[in-house]
Amino acid sequence: MKILVPTDGSACALRAVKYAATLRPKPSVTLISVHDDVGLRHLKKFMPKGTVSDYLREQSDKELKSARAVLDKVGVPHDIIIKTGHVAEEIAKAAKVGKYDLIVMGAKGRSILSDMLVGSVAQRVLEITKAPLTFIK
Repeated sequence: MKILVPTDGSACALRAVKYAATLRPKPSVTLISVHDDVGLRHLKKFMPKGTVSDYLREQSDKELKSARAVLDKVGVPHDIIIKTGHVAEEIAKAAKVGKYDLIVMGAKGRSILSDMLVGSVAQRVLEITKAPLTFIK
């Protein structure tokens, strides 16, 4: 079973990783870290080439560290994908291209009003992907 697990380094995302690791038969997990770089694009004009990309890569590496440790500890094979762009769209695109059997992702416990006003990555992924999803709170 191929599972895609988006992670942002949060406790909720780590719970999703732990859940994915318990699925049987033993899954093949791909961790994906996506950073929205829209707000940083204008900085690229004023920074040395690669500075913003390097910064976002470092952030992804930090966010993936604990998730990778969990999977290593229980012996679950895994890969990583690091992307920049619209977070929900990049997750959905990776799920489609990689032909994943399941997406397991954390659903942060915000209020219904907050989700209606702001939305959430989990909600947007649900709207745009055809892949099965499991949300972990």
